[in-house]
Amino acid sequence: MNATVREFLRQRLSLQTLRSLRFYWWQTRFYLVGSVGSVFVRRTPKVQMFPDSGASEAMASELRGINVSAPTRMCRVMTRHGSDKGQGRHNYTTIYSALLGQLRDQPLRIFELGLGTDNPDLVSSMGGNGRPGASLRGWRELFPRALIFGADIDRDVLFEEDRIKTFYCDQLDSDAVANLWSQPVLKGGMDIMIEDGLHTFEGNTSFLEGSLEHLRPGGVYVVEDIHRETVEKWRHRLETVYIKRFPNHEFALVLLPHSSNDQDNNVLIVRRRP
Repeated sequence: MNATVREFLRQRLSLQTLRSLRFYWWQTRFYLVGSVGSVFVRRTPKVQMFPDSGASEAMASELRGINVSAPTRMCRVMTRHGSDKGQGRHNYTTIYSALLGQLRDQPLRIFELGLGTDNPDLVSSMGGNGRPGASLRGWRELFPRALIFGADIDRDVLFEEDRIKTFYCDQLDSDAVANLWSQPVLKGGMDIMIEDGLHTFEGNTSFLEGSLEHLRPGGVYVVEDIHRETVEKWRHRLETVYIKRFPNHEFALVLLPHSSNDQDNNVLIVRRRP
C-alpha cells in the first residue's frame, strides 16, 4: 500500500476501521502462507494416552494424524475475535477443528474457564491488549446452536450476551468451584469444557478435580497451556490418580510442535466415554 493510498484512506476512514483493515490484510496473508506452507511442512502432535490400552488407540490415532501447521476456519474465527488459540503462541484450534468440527450444528453446552482478564494486578492477566470474552464469542460463532458459559476470577470482565453467560470462580478455591457448578443454569453438564485459567499445575488440577464430573458422556475437557516443566507432574498424576479416580475417561497428554513456542504449547485432552 503506497503513501498516496494510505493518505487517502486515512482521511476518509476512522482509526478503528483502518486497524480492522490492517488486521484482515495481515490475517489473510498469515493464513494463506500457513496453508501453502503446511503442504510442504507437516507437524504432528506427540501423544501419550492414559490408560495406555487398546481402547484408547482410536483417540490417539486421531490426534497423531492432525497437521498442526495447517490453519483452519476455526483458527481464523478465533483470531478475528482476539483469541490466542489459533495464532501467535498457540495452535490449539487445529486440534479443536479436528475433534469438535463435526459437532458444529449440535445444540451443545460449552464452558470455558478464563475470559482473558486485562487487569495487570492479576496473575492470569493477558495485559492491556487482552480482549476479555474473545474465545466465548468465537465459540458462539463457530457453534451457532450452542449455549456458551464462562467463568473468571476477575469480576470486572464478567458479562452476558446472546447465548453467553459468565460467572465468578477462583479455581484454587474448591468451595468457589463447587459454588460455580451449583448455579441452576449450569446444572445438566457440559459437552465441551476448556480450562484456560491460571495455567499452573495446582490451578489446573484443582479445577479439573472439582469439575470433571460435570462433563457429559461423550464430552471433551481440555486443559490448555501446560508448561513443559510440569509435563512429568502431569504424567505422574494421570498414572497414579486420575485413571483410577475417573475410570470412564480417556486422557491424552498432547505436546504440540510450534515454530516459536516450545514452552507452554501443550494440552491435556479428556474424553468421557459414552
